[in-house]
Amino acid sequence: MKDKLIENLIKKEIKRQDDTLNLIPSENYVSGGVLRALGSPLTNKYAEGYPGARYYGGNAVIDEIENLCKERALKLFKLSPRAWHVNVQAYSGSPANLAVYFGFVPFGEKIMGLRLDMGGHLTHGHKVSITGQAWKSVQYGVNRKTELLDYSEIMKIAKREKPKLIIAGYTAYPRIIDFKKFRKIADVVGAYFMVDMSHFAGLVAGGVYPSPFKYADVVTTTTHKTLRGPRAALIFCKKELASKIDKAVFPGLQGGPHANQIASTAVALYEAMQPSFKKYAKQVVKNVKALAEELKRQGFRLVSGGTDTHLVLLDLRDKGITGREVSDRLEAQGIIVNKNTIPFDPRPPMDPSGIRLGTPALTTRGMKEREMKIIGNLIGEVLSRGKNVSLGVKKLCRDFPLKYSKGL
Repeated sequence: MKDKLIENLIKKEIKRQDDTLNLIPSENYVSGGVLRALGSPLTNKYAEGYPGARYYGGNAVIDEIENLCKERALKLFKLSPRAWHVNVQAYSGSPANLAVYFGFVPFGEKIMGLRLDMGGHLTHGHKVSITGQAWKSVQYGVNRKTELLDYSEIMKIAKREKPKLIIAGYTAYPRIIDFKKFRKIADVVGAYFMVDMSHFAGLVAGGVYPSPFKYADVVTTTTHKTLRGPRAALIFCKKELASKIDKAVFPGLQGGPHANQIASTAVALYEAMQPSFKKYAKQVVKNVKALAEELKRQGFRLVSGGTDTHLVLLDLRDKGITGREVSDRLEAQGIIVNKNTIPFDPRPPMDPSGIRLGTPALTTRGMKEREMKIIGNLIGEVLSRGKNVSLGVKKLCRDFPLKYSKGL
């Protein structure tokens, strides 16, 4: 690379990733194959439109790539192409969700999602997002006592507000979602039922989290979290809804798709179909449970009492420290987490009362329950006893190096 400034910064970031323990549940490490497709000359091609109906010439190979990506997406989640359609052109998760609302719900009508401060996402109708401004946002929460979804309360809200679309699937909810109950709620009020499975798509593919496809009308997901793909998104929908989604993505919201990104997604989907991926998904869940148990032993309170997924949410209020302070203190020791609101949080989102931790990235590095217990203890040493644990962090990083550390 002639641009040595960028080359050196990339090397610097590779070193940072290799030398730190990444516990952010929405991040992961991709394979060399995913990276090669993403950085390929496919980025040179403009491909507005869909396979067989492009606005530019020279797209015969791009059509093959996009069709292959679609075939793999349906196959991975065991979906019949006669009953389900998938759009693979969305640039990322937020545009994918926006496309669903744009395709299904007229501006000014109601969409219903979980509150951001209780584990939802900005694009599920938060007021600072276009999704909370172009549409009327109805928000539901979790039960104050159990910190779990209260389906009877969600039903009451839905009956009162009558939204056109109901969203399930969250960024900081550590428990299994009952999709069947959401389907019933949606049917009672005549709403579309959408699942945003961005966080747990890899767990669904690996068979360790219930599939939403039996109950949902539309399912969105990013590909860069538990699926270990590039930063991209997929939109699945019932076959009869395909034209609504495709028109919303293009020409509604986007121009030409990123062919390199689609090819890279196809590689990740291929990898997720291998037997080793099921083992990976199972280990992610085993690891987070081991981490959760050790954090409990260290005296931390877990929101909802534990986890069924790939993430755990800690309530720090009884520790007298904030999420931002914890994030900064741990990062100084080489442990990367993210500050996060907890249900009914009295503090603002930029300095909340909790932190969110997950195991997808460290599981990709090869770590197992033993290492999770060590990491939970290291966190306790830093936060409860003020100790320096950087040597312990470095040892774990050396024992489980990233494949990028020797160059790409």
